[in-house]
Amino acid sequence: MPEKTVQKEPGKKPAPSKKPKPQQEVVVQISLSELHPFPDHPFQVREDASMQETAESVKEYGVLVPALARPREDGGYELIAGHRRKHACELAGLATMPVIVRDIDRDAATIIMVDSNLQRENILPSERAKAYKMKMEAIKRQGARTDLTSPKISAKFRSDDEVGQDAGVSGDTIRNYIALTQLVPELQQMVDEKKIALSPAYQIAALTPKEQGLLLETIDSEQATPSLSQAQRMKKLSQSGELNEDTMLSIMMEQKKPEKNDITLSGEKLRKYFPRSYTPFQIENTIFKLLDAWQKKRQRDQSR
Repeated sequence: MPEKTVQKEPGKKPAPSKKPKPQQEVVVQISLSELHPFPDHPFQVREDASMQETAESVKEYGVLVPALARPREDGGYELIAGHRRKHACELAGLATMPVIVRDIDRDAATIIMVDSNLQRENILPSERAKAYKMKMEAIKRQGARTDLTSPKISAKFRSDDEVGQDAGVSGDTIRNYIALTQLVPELQQMVDEKKIALSPAYQIAALTPKEQGLLLETIDSEQATPSLSQAQRMKKLSQSGELNEDTMLSIMMEQKKPEKNDITLSGEKLRKYFPRSYTPFQIENTIFKLLDAWQKKRQRDQSR
């Protein structure tokens, strides 16, 4: 039996499919008392000159960029972005601030919170480390969900590499920073204060809390912090179970190699200041004579 064909009426267009309109987000004024900080927010709100400037700007012009928050189960709203703006409003004596309320889950909120704050200046290593770890764990949980089918969000990819890609750094950099979260608070503070460099800090983070406590005692007694080489040896001894008070002290008592202060001057660049007949020996002697004369002049000027 031949199939029937349905002919369209001439001039009649098919009815357009109705697409749902995107939900428009509205800026609302919310009482500061209803805005609660993001749980375990890794970024400090500092009482510094920048905060005073922000507070003065808010007092004069108001909050120009709305904060972002999500509803809380216990009532009120959980800030995702805008912790510094809220504090500036408090300093300026305001009771409310403009906020965009977005109904999203904790993992999506965590990723937005981290990404929006990583653009700030003067982020401490401990803050960056905790933020990277929070985002990595949120991405991992998203990857384990069955309702997310995007190939980008799958259980197969490495979440630390994903965090690195978003931040414009390598996955190894992310893993190193996250390792800093294993440091005891006293060592984290020393890293933040730049008393311990990042490279040795990554190695020290592999020590047990007990070994880190022993390291703190040794740093205090020797009045010195470990170099990268010393930290690497401590990590190796820790992994083999041989790191103790004696081995750590022997490593920390070693004198660090002094930094090289050699300066190399290009002969080609120097030649234009001397006659062609001058030998390298004559050039060197002349340079030091000129430096001696310059030093004596400075001493005379300072004594006046």
